[in-house]
Amino acid sequence: MLSGDMRLDVVDTELCVGCQMCMFACSRIHGDTGLSRSCILVKSLSGMERGFKVVVCRACLDPPCARVCPVGALTPRKGGCVRLDETKCIGCGHCKEACAVQAVFWDSLRNKPLICRHCGYCANYCPHGVLAVDKRERTYTYNRGVGEGAAGKSGSGNMAGATEQGGVNSKAASGEDSLRQEGV
Repeated sequence: MLSGDMRLDVVDTELCVGCQMCMFACSRIHGDTGLSRSCILVKSLSGMERGFKVVVCRACLDPPCARVCPVGALTPRKGGCVRLDETKCIGCGHCKEACAVQAVFWDSLRNKPLICRHCGYCANYCPHGVLAVDKRERTYTYNRGVGEGAAGKSGSGNMAGATEQGGVNSKAASGEDSLRQEGV
C-alpha cells in the first residue's frame, strides 16, 4: 500500500483501448484469476468508436462511503481514500450506494465491498499509460446537499471539481514513459 499522499490517477481515458489488464492485475492481487475481485472497472461507452470509461475510487477527502457505514468498517485515510476493516463490515451495502462515482464494487461471495487501496499495482500493467501513481494532484469533495439520495445512481453530479496543484507523475519522473515510447 502507498503511503502519504500517493494516489492512483486516471491520466487520460482517451488512451484506453479496453484491454482490462488493469482489472486483471487488481483481481490477481486480491487472489482471483478472473475479474470478480477487481477494484477498478473499464467499461465501454457503446463501442470502440466511443471509447471507454475507467471507474476507480477518486480518494475523496471526506468520503461519503465512510460517513454512511453504520459500524465504522471504513475509516478515512490521511490525504483521501478509505481503509476497510473486513472484521467490522456487516455487508449492508450503504457504502456502495453512497459512492458518487460508483467506485465501490461488491464481492458477492464474501458480501463485502471492494474499494481501491491506491496501491498502484494496476498502473504497472496498463500498456497505454491510462493509469499512473501520482503525488496527490487533485482533491475531490462530496457536495452533501446536491442529490445525495441519488449519488449511487448518477455516477457524477455530486463531486466538486478537481483542484490542480502541479504534482509529479511518478512514471514520467522515472523515465518509464520515454522508455515505452522508444519501444524498450
